[in-house]
Amino acid sequence: MQSDNPTAAILVIGDEILSGRTREGNAHHLSQVLNSIGIDLREVRIVADDQDQIVKSIRALDKSLGGRWDMLFTSGGIGPTHDDITADAVAEAFNTGIEINEEARAVMTARWQARGVEITGNRLRMARIPLGATLIPNAHSAAPGFHIGNTYVMAGVPEVFRVMVEAVIPGLPTGRPSVSEALEVMRPESDVADGLREVAEAYPDLSMGSYPFQAGQRYGTNLVIRGLDGQRVSDAMTALRARLAL
Repeated sequence: MQSDNPTAAILVIGDEILSGRTREGNAHHLSQVLNSIGIDLREVRIVADDQDQIVKSIRALDKSLGGRWDMLFTSGGIGPTHDDITADAVAEAFNTGIEINEEARAVMTARWQARGVEITGNRLRMARIPLGATLIPNAHSAAPGFHIGNTYVMAGVPEVFRVMVEAVIPGLPTGRPSVSEALEVMRPESDVADGLREVAEAYPDLSMGSYPFQAGQRYGTNLVIRGLDGQRVSDAMTALRARLAL
């Protein structure tokens, strides 16, 4: 699909994702949000709790560091334990220091004191922020994310991740949301492949995909056309229906 929209990548961080212990859902949620505001998600990458891997990925994905995409959103690794190393990796990627952020400390301390929670060194790890970063507020549990360069660093806990996404969306550059139309046909994918290819060649500015399914003993295919121009998408779907004699 041809697009002049801003582009983005998502970097999911955590051994628990790669081991299958935790089901990843943050990238799915964010992909829907980005699509709705006209930001084209172009890559999703999952890495272990390994500082070298995280640093290399950030530098490869954040355009402000010479990477591929306009924006990078990360999920995971900013909690209070020894394996929460995302903040350190981000600081290294941006060649900056890291220290307790006084604004973050104040917000977190106020919440803990109001709830009678002991302030410990481990909890204060969540206030360690790379120098030069801007905080991302956390309306759910106070411990903030942060934004540096074109990278937005957010928590892995889904409830916290979502409120952080809500906080950053108003400040993002946006484009045109994509429009899609879908067509379900009770034919095997191989039977519609030629027609879909011909229409795709006639509308190179659009994205066309086929997704097979089985219903009982019958095989079918969902055909989806996506683009930024609703009329073009509609015209392409009309052409596809005609090509498939529907």
